[in-house]
Amino acid sequence: MDAFAFVDGRLHAERVPLADIAARAGTPTFVYSTATLRDHVRKLRTAFAELDPLPCFSVKSCPNLSVLRTVAAEGCGMDVVSPGELQRALAAGVTPDRIAYAGVGKTRAALEQAITLGVGCLNVESAEELELVARVAADLRRPASLALRVNPDVDAGTHRHTTTGTKATKFGVSPARAEELFERLRDHSFARLEGLHLHIGSPVLDASRYAAALDVAMALIDRLVRRGHAIRTLDLGGGFGADYETGQSPLPQAYADAIVPKVLPLRDRGVRFLLEPGRFVAANAGLLLLRVVRVKREAGKTFVICDAGMNALLRPSHYDAFHFIWPVEPRDGLVPTRRGIDTGLAGLETCDVVGPLCETGDYLALDRALPPMREGDLLAAFTAGAYGMSMASRYNAQPLPAEVLVEGERATLARRRERLDDLLAHETDPQPLA
Repeated sequence: MDAFAFVDGRLHAERVPLADIAARAGTPTFVYSTATLRDHVRKLRTAFAELDPLPCFSVKSCPNLSVLRTVAAEGCGMDVVSPGELQRALAAGVTPDRIAYAGVGKTRAALEQAITLGVGCLNVESAEELELVARVAADLRRPASLALRVNPDVDAGTHRHTTTGTKATKFGVSPARAEELFERLRDHSFARLEGLHLHIGSPVLDASRYAAALDVAMALIDRLVRRGHAIRTLDLGGGFGADYETGQSPLPQAYADAIVPKVLPLRDRGVRFLLEPGRFVAANAGLLLLRVVRVKREAGKTFVICDAGMNALLRPSHYDAFHFIWPVEPRDGLVPTRRGIDTGLAGLETCDVVGPLCETGDYLALDRALPPMREGDLLAAFTAGAYGMSMASRYNAQPLPAEVLVEGERATLARRRERLDDLLAHETDPQPLA
């Protein structure tokens, strides 16, 4: 699952004690395991080997440059949704032809940049965007390889905020509209609509949801081919789960078993396959280190107040998400045998793990069983490598956390902690508008 483990009662990232990282880098700090990132990419590639897909790592899940360079070295392209993410992918050394560009709100300037660079797959989300893409490509007189995002109206079975494949969401077009749009662009000289894109949500813990979405997509492809359209790319999306609790998520092979048989006939037609893994690769490859500021007991409740909350890890308050939390150096040998709500250990205390912000919703865990905590204790919030730092904020003028990448016995500061001066940097020299 990952390379974070207790050794002699101390939690390590690979071979580095996390307490040592906290002593040098401070808290809050995100810590990523290089070995875990590599292992997850390799397992995904092995499971889908029959398709030989290009895995385009989802930059939005974990945009740290050191992380991006690590997965790029494992053969990943990048899935981006903004000019900022595109810049990060390029800075990580990924060539434009290995980039898939999605997102419902791409501006004309963003499209001009993407087409000029020659991104490998430009995923179009609507009829209106397709019209703009066609105009931009014609104006630039540059070819654009396009895939149309199809909304299969399949419920991914995940949180409503991250369900993207039903017709009630803002993403993609219906299969019927897709047929119309392929016909509309049939003879365009520069905008080449020659692919489909699917993404039904994240995390998807039931692999059969992918099979249901692919039934819709394959029927659409058959109709398009009969009309003389060439389908050269199929972006299968992402959303594969991660173990927020031990054994919660299917293994990569379970996803492959649901997906590969559906699309394997396309391989012999020369179709190129893309995947968009993000959470599966990065979530269990990272954790968040926090320091206990104080323990407050009031009205029959225990609050473990930490030096960061939803400003560093938004998922619990935003998605009602579970993150396993445990002391880095637990007293009395209270080392968990699994990561979940019920650790099976005696001597625990029920408490809320909260942050310092002026919001009741500023929490990391509610009614959670933990060893009795004290001021200064170091905590680890597990499975925080995806949608942790990428969703962090400066609310209450809290500087952003540091990020550390571990490889074996070596820990590297991959992003320095923000300073208070950084919070003012954009405001210290007001200028009149021209």
